[in-house]
Amino acid sequence: MSRALRVAQGSDREKTAERLLNSSADKFYDPEVDIDWQAPLRENMRYAPDHRISLYGTGLWDQLTPEQRIELGKHEVASIASNGIWFEVLLMQMLLKEVYRIDPTTRHAQYALTEIADECRHSTMFARAIERVGAPAYGPPPILKKLGRLLPVIGYGPALYGSILIAEEILDRIQRESMADENVQPLVRMVNRIHVLEEARHVTFARQEVVRGMENLRKWELPYQRLLIAAVAFAITRSLINPRVYKAVGLDPKHAAKVALENPHHQETLRWSGERIMKFLDEAGLVGAPGTRFWKASFLIA
Repeated sequence: MSRALRVAQGSDREKTAERLLNSSADKFYDPEVDIDWQAPLRENMRYAPDHRISLYGTGLWDQLTPEQRIELGKHEVASIASNGIWFEVLLMQMLLKEVYRIDPTTRHAQYALTEIADECRHSTMFARAIERVGAPAYGPPPILKKLGRLLPVIGYGPALYGSILIAEEILDRIQRESMADENVQPLVRMVNRIHVLEEARHVTFARQEVVRGMENLRKWELPYQRLLIAAVAFAITRSLINPRVYKAVGLDPKHAAKVALENPHHQETLRWSGERIMKFLDEAGLVGAPGTRFWKASFLIA
């Protein structure tokens, strides 16, 4: 790559970071202040749209009472939120790794630090929401939590930022629908609204880094990048709903998790949640062999 092109890319990167810094200063939320944590939860009100619950459309769903369906929705929202904390902790580690190696006086480094601050608030917000609705912080299965420690070590380049995008954009699609649904608990809708607003800046930042990373990628690195991002996508989609949520409504976790995994409605929800990001990643060149089996197993592609 020519020096002129590198200079131009650096200038564009700094301009984007400057714009995002200004946006962050202009509009941000403090969940400790902007959410009424003492407001009572609405009785008999859903925590998520029924058609986004993992067992929707199955025989097990038909067996549940209306109250059990609401309860399952509550626990699935708690599982997604606690996995959101897991994703964001990994993201913060990866961003800190980036800041550690670059000039802190650049706008790029300063926006990365700003995003870390955002993610700290989001993680606290998710934790308080889980506590407020009265569900456990399920998090990912133990094996994925252990494997997640490797990501900040082995992740770099476009796959690193692409992995960030998968987690953020899947959550974003789910939360956008939920926050617009007046049948969903006001607390959940407000948490989703705050997260969606602030994640929009993070998505812009990460998308630009994916494009820049692919332009600078050496040919022999592409298979590794494709395999890494596909494996992370598989881990994300499989961890969203912890099997232990089913115990809350009297179902056998192992059996219910199998039913959910084979449920066409749940598989379609995952494909729907990843539509926008998969189109972007495919156009960027990150979707393909040797990661195809992981993509299909994640249900993000047919």
